[in-house]
Amino acid sequence: MILTLAVSGYRSLRDLVLPLDRITLVTGANGSGKSSLYRSIRLLAEVAQGRAIASLAAEGGLQSTLWAGPEAFSRSMKRGEVPVQGTLRKSVVSLKLGFADEDYGYAIDLGLPADAGESFFAMDPEIKAEALWAGESLSRSNEIAGRNGPTVRVLNAQGQRIPVMQSLARFDSMMTHAADPKDGLELLVMRERMRAWRFYDHLRTDRDAPSRSPKIGTRTPVLSGDGSDLAAALQTILEIGDERALEEAIDDAFPGASIRIVVTDGYFELLMQQKGLLRPLRAAELSDGTLRYLLLAAALLSPRPAPLVVLNEPETSLHPELLEPLARLIAKAAEETQVIVVSHAAELVDALSGAPGCMRYNLRKELGETVVDDMDAPRWAWPKR
Repeated sequence: MILTLAVSGYRSLRDLVLPLDRITLVTGANGSGKSSLYRSIRLLAEVAQGRAIASLAAEGGLQSTLWAGPEAFSRSMKRGEVPVQGTLRKSVVSLKLGFADEDYGYAIDLGLPADAGESFFAMDPEIKAEALWAGESLSRSNEIAGRNGPTVRVLNAQGQRIPVMQSLARFDSMMTHAADPKDGLELLVMRERMRAWRFYDHLRTDRDAPSRSPKIGTRTPVLSGDGSDLAAALQTILEIGDERALEEAIDDAFPGASIRIVVTDGYFELLMQQKGLLRPLRAAELSDGTLRYLLLAAALLSPRPAPLVVLNEPETSLHPELLEPLARLIAKAAEETQVIVVSHAAELVDALSGAPGCMRYNLRKELGETVVDDMDAPRWAWPKR
């Protein structure tokens, strides 16, 4: 389980260190920084896939994702006595992301190229430093692997930090290039954990949503990000997962309803029998809210639980009456996996707040910066460049 999440210099997240729990609920007004926090976690996961630089480019590049305010706020600025303005910068420009779980921690520092040169890719961010450590907070004594510039050093069995790479490209991470069963086993373990994180924010329910039409199906223990393999994922749960939990989740939201999957020439199709109807409804006939709930059920009741599932505004399209069943579904999933929920639906927030192991954060903006009130930040240290 992730114990601490840290973000610095990303959009409105100037310097945020959050403790996490089994369920972490993030809420706040529009523009408070909820989406930025969600994207920062997703960007951190992209590091393990080797896609962090490309993901930043898709957001407009490092320059457009960096904290846009001053390096620091003076007391007079906070009191409104003088306008917010920049001062002479004392620190280098950087975007930092990191987390610590129950045994390891990892952090990365991205910055601007030191020598732009004449390359067409001169504005691509480069990785300045990375660190992997044992325990809650990075220190010299517990660092297992570290990267500064092109050099990666790993702690060997004799307690020596030996170089395992000395020419790592500035756009490549040690997570993808130095993870090795022999010299970088801990890196390999952490990389695979991060690659197993799941994000659901594009579960389509529109008329042309891929989940509404029959699809060729194979055993599907993990629902895809767009939900296109919904029928196969549900059938997988029915065969090798917690069939009873799925049936209870459906009955909780739609009393008396049930689902079944039919297969025609290899094409899987979802049918839902609802109380009072003489025939089952096909996926193409379901309401957006009904389909979204089934998608979330398939994602959360996976027979292959993820170490972390992140849901961004799962309440979209759901009727208020479905939010309490959704909260119970999330709480059920949290027995096997850690869940982060980003939401502004008051009913869902209230229902989830009482779940065991739920930690709630209300984000707000102060002088353009996302802040959290009444929170004791955990110990945290960033790797040095």
